[in-house]
Amino acid sequence: MSGKQGKILVIRGGAIGDFILTLPAIAALRQHFPRAHLEILGYPHIAQLALAGGCVDAVRPIEARALAGFFARNGELSEELRDYFSEFDLIISYLYDPDQIFQSNVRRCTPAQFIAGPHRPDEAAGVHATRVFLRPLERLAIFDADPVPRLRLPPDPEGPTGWLALHPGSGSERKNWPEARWADLFRRLLEVPERRFLLVGGEAEGARLQHLAAAAPPSRRQVCQSLPLAQLARRLQSCRGFVGHDSGITHLAAAVGLPVVALWADTSEAVWRPQGERVRLIRWPKGLRALPVEEVQQAVEAMLAEHTGQEHARTATPG
Repeated sequence: MSGKQGKILVIRGGAIGDFILTLPAIAALRQHFPRAHLEILGYPHIAQLALAGGCVDAVRPIEARALAGFFARNGELSEELRDYFSEFDLIISYLYDPDQIFQSNVRRCTPAQFIAGPHRPDEAAGVHATRVFLRPLERLAIFDADPVPRLRLPPDPEGPTGWLALHPGSGSERKNWPEARWADLFRRLLEVPERRFLLVGGEAEGARLQHLAAAAPPSRRQVCQSLPLAQLARRLQSCRGFVGHDSGITHLAAAVGLPVVALWADTSEAVWRPQGERVRLIRWPKGLRALPVEEVQQAVEAMLAEHTGQEHARTATPG
């Protein structure tokens, strides 16, 4: 396929973190085929990140009902999807397809080159997810691509600038630091009068966010609950730092370039660690629930001090 023409489809399901860790592969395709039409078949509320960041040209919803026939051997295939797949010259799928049934059914619709990528990394191999998702592109002679997810969006003119973002939740309670320790940390961070806070979460963190918010006057905090991901990414992008757990939102914060303090539970760091030059990961020998507030506060203060130093260096005038 020429870099000056053609259509490329990337099929990607999975959660927020899975998608962000696939961004390096999407970016490598864009760089290698700059004039090709690049499209994602996926969950629009997640894939919108790539569209908003200018990584792809279009997003199409991945509908389970229409795809169902593609996961049955010699299944009855949706005419609409048959026509859709036939438009592409290259299809890269990260769907779970251990018996290659989906792949063989797509091949019934189109002569396009089909590359099957892994749905998830093999944690036993200890290779970071971004590199695992990049490997299928070696078939296109794409080697040594940047493995760090990078997402740059237009700034949010209404977003707070220079605030500290806190995300006290995740997709699993075992990955969460106790709420009482978050409250203690927040009280300590509030002791610096000029600090302002962006409190981030989804539906599951609603109560946690409200409990935290109650400790600060409205002028010093803003609650961002269940914002569309692209809008949240723009808000985060204008912050000065982020504190969170092993979660998709922590990966998002790292991808938009924020300094990050990640409170880590027992997930494989080698495979799932958020990527970026300014990510601090804290693991405690006795487990996340025993992680002292003082340790987190020290890491956050160090992150903020480093950011302030970098800002001063950028704005300093010689002489």
